[in-house]
Amino acid sequence: MEIKELYKLYQQHPCITTDSRDCPEGSIFLALKGESFDGNKFALQAIEKGCAYAIVDDPELTTGDKRLILVDDCLQTFKDLAREHRRQFDIPVIGITGTNGKTTTKELIAAVLSQKYNVLYTQGNFNNDVGVPKTLFRLTKEHEIAVIEMGASHPGDIKTLAETAEPTCGLITNVGRAHLQGFGSFEGVIKTKCELYDFLRTREDGLIFINADNDYLMDQIGDEEEIWLSPYSTDPEKQYTCISGETIACDPFLKFRWREPLMTLEEEGRSTKWHKVQTQLVGSYNIDNLLAAIAVGINFGVDRKKICAALEDYTPSNNRSQMTVTAKNHLVVDAYNANPSSMQAALENFSMMQADHKMAILGQMGELGDDSDMEHRQLVSYLEAANYDEVWLVGDNFKDIDCPFRKFHDVEEVKAAIKSHCPEGYYILIKGSNSNKLFQLPELL
Repeated sequence: MEIKELYKLYQQHPCITTDSRDCPEGSIFLALKGESFDGNKFALQAIEKGCAYAIVDDPELTTGDKRLILVDDCLQTFKDLAREHRRQFDIPVIGITGTNGKTTTKELIAAVLSQKYNVLYTQGNFNNDVGVPKTLFRLTKEHEIAVIEMGASHPGDIKTLAETAEPTCGLITNVGRAHLQGFGSFEGVIKTKCELYDFLRTREDGLIFINADNDYLMDQIGDEEEIWLSPYSTDPEKQYTCISGETIACDPFLKFRWREPLMTLEEEGRSTKWHKVQTQLVGSYNIDNLLAAIAVGINFGVDRKKICAALEDYTPSNNRSQMTVTAKNHLVVDAYNANPSSMQAALENFSMMQADHKMAILGQMGELGDDSDMEHRQLVSYLEAANYDEVWLVGDNFKDIDCPFRKFHDVEEVKAAIKSHCPEGYYILIKGSNSNKLFQLPELL
């Protein structure tokens, strides 16, 4: 069955489920495969539960039942259907990727744009080849703009997601040393993230938002004039940027100021007013994410005062740049993602905080390939120089590194240690990949 024909079927049954435990009456079940499951095995069960049709890619299921629709590849069909659905809406679609900060930036952009538009944006971390189609299927005629987060761990991932979502504009937050096992090298990271730029080059109306201070990204642009650039920078003297800004304070919450380029203001007869913003974000590194949201907001005509209000009202969640005060400690929780660049940024920011006693609980960094041991040793060297009162290291990647810090096999051992003797009176940084499960610790501290 051709995609356009299949999409007509979807229009008659506008609900796709990939979970046989959730089969709304009249929906379409799509049989995805994973490392430990095969949705084809549940197709008939899904129909019995109420699905009108089941899309499968196992030829053995061709029983003559017209409710079973055989395709070559269910995942590819899912993406193709999502693209066909996206094409029904002539609205701006903003693609966001990057090594660090893409989820926070996505939420900040959505908060800013929501001051003027009905915005569809990626919920949670649905940023892969299953999550992006699911987000696109949430598009309705009420939406005026979409913000789609795109994650990657292998070359070609962003290319595939961009071809599915077909963004009209895009933003790369940064590039760093993450998922090196999948990308092969740091150069592989840059090339893969810039697949978003490559896609936008195929569009006549392609718009790139870019951090003008990031040399790695600027090197990918050159002097190409066919792409409209909307740069932003933390250097207020860069007159060519769309907006510029600088940190005022960060102890612990980031306060910064921003302004538009002088030449633009002079042309429009307005003053060179600085806009001050007090955020609820911990970490001076978040200024890049905030400036990105401002640049997007200005390009889409959001009122400057409303931009500032949206940024001030935004409260982080999902264990990202969160400050939590308990009865015993002050916690800086950033326990969703960890790689060498994000770890360094978090530690540098934590070192600048004013506190009598500091403690760091850090989880190991994954998917670093041959660089893993080197990166973990460099992290330990930084910690030795940082002079924190206490450092706890979680994960076997730290096991063979000689250092004075307390080591734990996993989060369960950490939880046992806390229950035995809970630290009190500390500022505690909790940083690690989601797989370390350090998000379980705040309620104990």
